[in-house]
Amino acid sequence: MEHVKGRVLVIDDEPEIRRSLVFGLTQHGYEVVACPDGISAVHELNRAGQQGAGYDLLVTDIFMPDIDGLKILKVIKSHFPDLPAVVITGFGDEALETTALAEPNTAYLDKPFEIHELVQALESLPRGAATTQTAVPRAEPGVSESISAYLTVRVVDERRSLEVFRTLQDLHGVHSCHAVHGDVDIILLVQAASQKEIHGIFDAIRGVTGVEVASVSSVERPKLDRDIEDFVRSYGEAIRGGGRASSTGQRGTASYLMVDIDPAAIQQVFTTVFFIDDVIFCDVIDDGSRLVAMVTGQGAVGRVPHVVEKIDEIDGVLRVRQARIIQFLDA
Repeated sequence: MEHVKGRVLVIDDEPEIRRSLVFGLTQHGYEVVACPDGISAVHELNRAGQQGAGYDLLVTDIFMPDIDGLKILKVIKSHFPDLPAVVITGFGDEALETTALAEPNTAYLDKPFEIHELVQALESLPRGAATTQTAVPRAEPGVSESISAYLTVRVVDERRSLEVFRTLQDLHGVHSCHAVHGDVDIILLVQAASQKEIHGIFDAIRGVTGVEVASVSSVERPKLDRDIEDFVRSYGEAIRGGGRASSTGQRGTASYLMVDIDPAAIQQVFTTVFFIDDVIFCDVIDDGSRLVAMVTGQGAVGRVPHVVEKIDEIDGVLRVRQARIIQFLDA
C-alpha cells in the first residue's frame, strides 16, 4: 500500500479549484477532504477530530461566502498553533500576506499557482500536531449568563431629548444607551441577573418622563449546531478578547442594523453577519426572526452601506434597516 504523506483539509468556495486541489494533492500522495465554506469546514474538523482522524495540514482560501479563511485559521491556530497551513487567494495584497504569515507555521500562495508549488509550500513547513481532537473545546455546563434585552424608545418632547438621554443612560442596569436616526430615537441594551431585575429596569425606563417605549426584545441564544456555536464562542474568546465590544472609542460612524430573517436560515445568516469585519457585535431577538448588529465605518466613506449591501445579499435575509448613532457631545 502506498504511503500517505498526510491528511489535508482544503477550504475553498470555487468548485473547480476544489476539484483541482483534491486531484493534484492526491496524485502527490496526500489524503484530501475539501469543503466549500467555513461552516462545513468547522463541521468536518470536529467530526474528524472526534473520530480520532484529524488533519495534518490545512489549505484555506481567504475570501469565502460565510467565514473568512483568516478567521478560521486564527481559531484553528489558537488550538493547534503548529498545524502547517497554506493560505491561498486570488485577491491578495501585501497587507493580507503579512497578516497570514503572522500565524505560526503558515505559508502563503497567490492564485493561480501550479500544484507542485502548493506541494512545495506544504512540504516546506515543519509538521506539527494533527487535529486529532475537536478543534474547539466544549463550554463548561452550568455557567449562569446574564439576561439581556433591547428596548427602543421615542422621546415625546424633542426639546428634552438630551435630558431624557442622560436620565436613561444613568439608570441602573442600562448596559448601553444610544441616540439614533431612524424610526425610534434611542436604543437601549439592559442586563440583569434575573427576570425580576429585568422587569424592574423596564418599569424604571417606562417611568422616565417624556419616554414612549416602542419595543422590548429579549436577547436569545442563537440556534446553532453545537460545533458552530463552540467555534463562534472560541473566536470571541481568542480573537475578540471574550468581552462584548461596544461603539465607545470606535472611529468613524456607527450604526445599528435591524435584520429581519427567515428563522430557518438562522445559522447561515448569524455566522455570516457575526464574522463580517466591520460588525462589532450581533445578537438574536424575536424568536430567531431578527438580528440586532452594530457596525462601524471606521472612518472609511461608504463602509457601512457596503456592509448593509453585503448582509442584504445573504440567503435568508428579508430586510435590513439602519439606525445611525448620534454622538451627543459631552453626553
